[in-house]
Amino acid sequence: MAESPPVVIWEREVRSLLNYSELIQRLEWALGKFSKRDSAEVIQPVRTTVPLQKHNGFFGVMPCYMENDGILCTKLVNFYNRPTGSTLPSTQAIVMLLDPEYGNVKAVMNGEVITVMRTAAVSAISAKLLMRTDSEVLTILGTGKQATSHYDVFTEIFKFKEVRVWSRSKERGVTFAGTLNGPVTVCESVEEAVKGADVIVTVTRSTEPVLFGQWVKPGAHIAAVGACRPDWRELDDTLMKQSVVYVDSREGAMTESGDVVLSGVQVFAEIGDLINGTKPACKEKTTVFKSLGLGVEDAASAQLVYDKWKSNVM
Repeated sequence: MAESPPVVIWEREVRSLLNYSELIQRLEWALGKFSKRDSAEVIQPVRTTVPLQKHNGFFGVMPCYMENDGILCTKLVNFYNRPTGSTLPSTQAIVMLLDPEYGNVKAVMNGEVITVMRTAAVSAISAKLLMRTDSEVLTILGTGKQATSHYDVFTEIFKFKEVRVWSRSKERGVTFAGTLNGPVTVCESVEEAVKGADVIVTVTRSTEPVLFGQWVKPGAHIAAVGACRPDWRELDDTLMKQSVVYVDSREGAMTESGDVVLSGVQVFAEIGDLINGTKPACKEKTTVFKSLGLGVEDAASAQLVYDKWKSNVM
């Protein structure tokens, strides 16, 4: 077979090809496969990171091979701990799909849209499996791109009576709320935002705890997305220790999650274990889903983009 140049799929096109309904279905399939430990279907090492000390960031490489499905993929991502008020992006990413037999690159695509949408979709999967059926109040801590994507998917697939947001800057919180398609309460403090909330999403740049267990309603579900380094935190020890802790990857959480590593809690299950039915969903208890992001999520999302792109051009 003659080698063809890789397809390049830019941000706008990636966004037009992805929707949350299809993405959630594809990610549930991928996470279930990932957590089947008796199978070598998904080969995915823990993310490799190179410190970018001068810029207070990291360069990450996230490869994945889904052997039975013929999906070979890697994401190259730069992520930073930007100071408050910085106008520089906190992440930049590209995703590459390769042909596992020939070894050539089939497609290069914008990784920013894939990252924010697949991350939010996985958080929504955790909520679908773990939040109480009578949940009415959603709180989002943070006002960046991940906050927007989480608002979009959570309000698309769930029906909350109230949505609250919090930002370190009240001005940014008000600006963020003005970009959303629905009524949102902008709160002055984290405590105000989370008191009585049924579902809490943390998508902050914090390296120290911002969410404390004493404020959290018993039986709430927390999707913790920020703090993706072993010395960064979003949740305090009290919250971690009073919750049943779920993760996307047990190995990844024990390597990269400061919320897990520094609190010393035991991980109860991977979210894929719930999908596979091998571990229960403890909805009657306070639950934390610690999301770090997986190569298999990028691989499944990128293959979905590529398949839809091919169907449009053929």
